[in-house]
Amino acid sequence: MMIIQQKFYMEKALQEAQYALKEDEVPVGAVIVYKNQIIARAHNQVERLKDPTAHAEMIAITQAANFLGSKWITDCTLYVTVEPCSMCAGALVLSRIANVVFGADDPKTGAFGSKVNINNLGLNHKIKVKKGLLKEECAVFLKEFFRNKRNRAKQLN
Repeated sequence: MMIIQQKFYMEKALQEAQYALKEDEVPVGAVIVYKNQIIARAHNQVERLKDPTAHAEMIAITQAANFLGSKWITDCTLYVTVEPCSMCAGALVLSRIANVVFGADDPKTGAFGSKVNINNLGLNHKIKVKKGLLKEECAVFLKEFFRNKRNRAKQLN
């Protein structure tokens, strides 16, 4: 796929991350693409839903499966602003997604090479991964979110 098209989809994921930031959620956004069409778009909703599993990737997987009428989303690509965690990576393996494209690395919880690499675990499905697309743009929202959290914490002390 052309890099211009990949950037377009990542920009849509960035829009989702911006929604999360406005809602005081960890700013992660995701879209899932099937046959050059966005079939799912989501952002983190952990705080809103009081659900630790309400990550952008998890919500997007559910939307894509519903759209396709299948538990498997084999011919799809996930574009996500931050490297998925182990929970999301496991769900992506179970969904049989073909490709994951992410922006910023997550050195604390990333499961596609930063902390662990789910593709090295010998599971029944391997995902093609591309990392670093619009990396700086993706990292900006995270930096802003955590800077604001630290500043609010200082003001309370």
